[in-house]
Amino acid sequence: MKKNCLFLLIACSLLTVGISVANDKEAAPKKSYTNPVINHDAPDPTVIRAEDGTFYAYSTMRNGNVPIYKSNDMVNWEFVGGAFERNEVPKFVPKAGIWAPDISYIEGKYVLYFSMSSWGGEWDCGIGRAVSDSPTGPFKDAKLLFQSKHIGVQNSIDPVIFQEDGRKYMAWGSFSGIYLAELTDDGLELDDRHNLMKIAGDAYEGTYIHYRNGYYYLFASIGACCNGLNSTYETVVGRSKSLYGPYVDKQGRKMLDNHHEVLLSGDDNVKGPGHDSQIITDDKGQDWIYYHGYDVKEPNAGRKMFLDKVVWVNGWPQIGTNNGHASMSGDAPVIK
Repeated sequence: MKKNCLFLLIACSLLTVGISVANDKEAAPKKSYTNPVINHDAPDPTVIRAEDGTFYAYSTMRNGNVPIYKSNDMVNWEFVGGAFERNEVPKFVPKAGIWAPDISYIEGKYVLYFSMSSWGGEWDCGIGRAVSDSPTGPFKDAKLLFQSKHIGVQNSIDPVIFQEDGRKYMAWGSFSGIYLAELTDDGLELDDRHNLMKIAGDAYEGTYIHYRNGYYYLFASIGACCNGLNSTYETVVGRSKSLYGPYVDKQGRKMLDNHHEVLLSGDDNVKGPGHDSQIITDDKGQDWIYYHGYDVKEPNAGRKMFLDKVVWVNGWPQIGTNNGHASMSGDAPVIK
């Protein structure tokens, strides 16, 4: 009888400890984030989750190269180097910088698309690409795909890739219309440079296409991107049942006629929020997006990188706070 009592006592003690540990886990505080998540100039961000589960971000050229940042949790980012080896930074367009890159994973390769442009060079600018086996580069085999003057699309910058059913498409353009064209199977060339379709009007740049539940969503930016605290940049969206459009607002008005829904605009904390990244889905199924903006507390620091959750309401996305402004903090993405 004494042995049975001792056994019951031990069993009860172990059960109590188990319940206590479980309660401690349930009571563990959620991880949080504070914006900006990259606290220096990192404009026009593009983000990818690599094959090993790690996240990588790229932005417009800084210090002579395209910077690459690495994160394990989507919140804490570290600089890991430049995308190109110093003597191989593309210089296809004289006096041009590398703006607004886009990273994609295509057929086992990381392909970095990028704009080559300078202020005012709207017919000389163009779009190139380079390839690497690793998200950290170095990216090689760089090639200029086309220039504005050769393809007939003024201000050909801000490329973004959309993949569907094994086919690859590029959308691009900046305040002279947004265009869409199909790429070759490897994503390294335009399939037919004469087969272009205009899918949005001249109010937009910095586009991104996202597919969800039967709709294609065209995210874009409007306004002035780069005037510090006077920037009027905003993130907007329209949707379509077809990749090629027409993309419309909630009233059915076309983005070809410059109609859209405003998702994110400036406030007393962040000015000019826009040029968003791809939507990244965390391990809990929550959608997130990155974008740049001017931190009002540090206006001369350039366009920093911000993070916000994307919430879907009645088939339309919402970003940031309920009134469409950047969140200053929140529960962090769930990454296992």
